[in-house]
Amino acid sequence: MSNILEVKNVVKKYGDYVALNEVSLTIPKGSIYGLLGPNGAGKTTLIRIINQITMPDTGAIIFDGEKLSPQHVQYIGYLPEERGLYKSMKVGEQCLYLAQMKGLSKAEAKKQLEYWFDRLGIQGWWNKKIQELSKGMAQKVQFVVCVLHKPKLLIFDEPFSGFDPVNANVIKEEILELRNQGSTIIFSTHRMESVEEICDTIALIHKSNKLIEGKLDDVKRQFRTNSFEVGILSDNIEGLMHDITQKFIVSQTNFKSLNNELKLEIQLGNATPNDLLNLLTQRGQVTHFVEKIPSVNDIFIKTVSEK
Repeated sequence: MSNILEVKNVVKKYGDYVALNEVSLTIPKGSIYGLLGPNGAGKTTLIRIINQITMPDTGAIIFDGEKLSPQHVQYIGYLPEERGLYKSMKVGEQCLYLAQMKGLSKAEAKKQLEYWFDRLGIQGWWNKKIQELSKGMAQKVQFVVCVLHKPKLLIFDEPFSGFDPVNANVIKEEILELRNQGSTIIFSTHRMESVEEICDTIALIHKSNKLIEGKLDDVKRQFRTNSFEVGILSDNIEGLMHDITQKFIVSQTNFKSLNNELKLEIQLGNATPNDLLNLLTQRGQVTHFVEKIPSVNDIFIKTVSEK
């Protein structure tokens, strides 16, 4: 099997409210899969179904080639947005308890915890109570609890929430390393810049329906607008602008009179990049010429606003 998880035509209703409407997703093994969508889209409901906290009304979930069942819980690690540690327990005691609940022996649990505490620089927290930790510190502990049993599938719901930039980067690097070691990760977040940085594949759910799914690069290519950002040095800016606007659509202009540099964002329409480049090279010195590829944030806003 090349996929760790297949969601097939899942429907979930709460009374008259449809939380998921015939949603199908395919999560490849060894990838980071971005699960995106605005609040209320159905992401949390889907994550709860994968974790078997609730069940679908119709449809099926296939985990590593088998119909999802309670025995698969041991192969899944879940980091919820709302953290669930026992505040009055000591960190080490709690981590050992939760590790053994996930099937590790006490000896193996201690070994894994020593590794992760050392890796994240939290060795001195073993005898602290959770209530003594800051939110970011507690989230490091929760991250360790999520990953220490080396699950096949990790589900991170807003994993960077509460972290300062330095610690957010630490966790990001750990997520990438887990992927490199063979783990598959479902990554749910509202931080589109994080999606750009780490996701291999994305899906967008909106109003209970899947609107987009595919490799990140492929999705971005699908939303190309045939626009280019260009810069050109010319002694005749007025004449250059006249020639450009006769053939192309100029959507943004920035002119620096100091060195006669013109910066433009141009939509080609039915023309080709070579048509534009030929015109520019005939009129001046091209300093910048690059296609404007939409960001995940651009795609998110455009898709959601149109539905």
